[in-house]
Amino acid sequence: MAKFFIHRPVLAIVISLVILLAGAVCIPNLPVAQYPEICPPVIQVSTQYTGANAQVVEENVASPIEQQVNGAEGMLYMRSVCTNQGYYTLQITFDAGRDQDMAMVDVQNRVALAEPMLPQEVNAVGVNVDKQSTQTLMYLSLYSEDKSRDSLFLSNYATLNIKDQLARVKGVGSVTLQAGQRDYAMRIWAKPDKMSQMHITCDDIVNTIATQSIQAPAGSIGDPPQKQSVQMQYPVNVKGRLTKPEEFDNCIINTSGNNSYLRVKDVARTELGAASYNSQGRRD
Repeated sequence: MAKFFIHRPVLAIVISLVILLAGAVCIPNLPVAQYPEICPPVIQVSTQYTGANAQVVEENVASPIEQQVNGAEGMLYMRSVCTNQGYYTLQITFDAGRDQDMAMVDVQNRVALAEPMLPQEVNAVGVNVDKQSTQTLMYLSLYSEDKSRDSLFLSNYATLNIKDQLARVKGVGSVTLQAGQRDYAMRIWAKPDKMSQMHITCDDIVNTIATQSIQAPAGSIGDPPQKQSVQMQYPVNVKGRLTKPEEFDNCIINTSGNNSYLRVKDVARTELGAASYNSQGRRD
C-alpha cells in the first residue's frame, strides 16, 4: 500500500485533500461538548394557595404533590418551601445523566395525578412545572431615572416587554422577577363596619364580581339559515370583563323592595393596585 502511493504522489495528494475537506465540513457537526453536564438537573413545581398560611399549604398542597412526585425515575432528593403568603415551591433534583426534558415530563405526569386532590383555589391558579437551573447567571435592576414611574409600572413593564425577550435568548433557562414583583390587579378594600350594618360578607362581594364581570359570547345577527335572503351579517360585541374601578364600584350586590340598590362602593373601596405586596425592591 505504501509503495503504491509513493509511486503515485499526485493521487496521494488528491486523496489527502479530499479527506481534509471532508473533515473540515464535519467538524461543526461532531457531537462534542465543550463543557460537559456536571450539574444535576432540577425541576421546579410551584403554585399558590391564596390566603393560606404555611401549615395549611403543607397539609393541603405539599403533601398530595410530594406523595405523587416521590420516587420519580432518576430522582436524588426533593426540597420544598411553604410560606405564610400561600406560596409553595418544590425543587426535585435528578441524576446528572438524566435528560432534563424527560424528567420534566415525568414530573408533570405525576403532578397531574395529584391535581384532583388539591383545593379548588389552587387548581384555579394552576400548578407550574418548569426546568430550573441551580445557578443564577445575572441580576438586572430596572429603575426610572427621572422617578416618574413607580414600582407597579416598572414591574408590569418588565413582565410585558423584558421578561419574554430574555427568556428567548439562547441558553437562558428561565427569567424570574425576584424582589418587588407587582402585577396589576383590581383590589377591593372592604369596610367591615359598613358590611356589618348591611349584613354583607366578603363572599357576597366576591360572588357579585364573579357573576357581573364575565366575558360572554353574544353570537351574531344574520347568520344562516334565514327565511329571507340576508345580505349582511353583524357580529355582536357586548360589554365583557370590567376594567375600571368605577365599573367595579357600580356592581350591584342586592336590591330591596323600594327599588334601592346596594353596590360595591357602599361597603368597599376599589382601586387599581398590585396583586401582592409581600416583597419590596429598592435600588441603592
